[in-house]
Amino acid sequence: MNGAQLRELLRRGDCLSMLTAHYASPGHAVRLTELGADAIFLDCEHGTWSFEDIRLTAQAIRGAGGAAIVRPDCHQRSLLIRYLNAGADALMVPMVENAAEARAIVDAVRYGCHADHDKRLVIAMIETVAAIERLDEMLAVDGIDVFFVGPGDLSQNMGFAPAPPFGEPRPQVVQYKIGEAVAKIRRAGKIAGTLATLAELPHWRAQGVQFFYVHSDPFLRRGMTDLTGLLAG
Repeated sequence: MNGAQLRELLRRGDCLSMLTAHYASPGHAVRLTELGADAIFLDCEHGTWSFEDIRLTAQAIRGAGGAAIVRPDCHQRSLLIRYLNAGADALMVPMVENAAEARAIVDAVRYGCHADHDKRLVIAMIETVAAIERLDEMLAVDGIDVFFVGPGDLSQNMGFAPAPPFGEPRPQVVQYKIGEAVAKIRRAGKIAGTLATLAELPHWRAQGVQFFYVHSDPFLRRGMTDLTGLLAG
């Protein structure tokens, strides 16, 4: 599935799931796709993925029917282009703070994939209070497909831990700020995305969020907790 196919699903109102493959493993990424993930998150900001890892894994994910979404560690134009050339179906660019940065990302994608940039999904990550304050100007930029509100960095920007203790909700003030951003995105007729647990997902879906990043760790944690409990019992 390429970026154009993801875009069409979102335009018709579908909700999409993106799960993270925490390790540079094509096999893990493919298995998550086989189990139903629409897209796999290849995190080059916090992960260990090389360009060759991206190339091989993106091919494997597409072969299994999914899409490869790459997060670079910065906005560097040449870096974005290299990930596109390595086979990324989408770029999920962190810390987009204003309209000029959003336009520069779109320009890089259109330059790097001149003949088929429409096949690549472009996701801007909104991760600070300042970015939310400037969101209206960013929403006017042509070529950004998804505006993704990143709750972890937003929490840190607001003075909280990036993630609450397992099973506990984020601070209400952070949840409110995420909701403010989502409402702006939806009023502009744009696609909103965010990171959500299974408990949070129904709430954000009701607010109009369509693109969901879901960590795979909680599934493993629950499964291992159940297993060790059964063995100990």
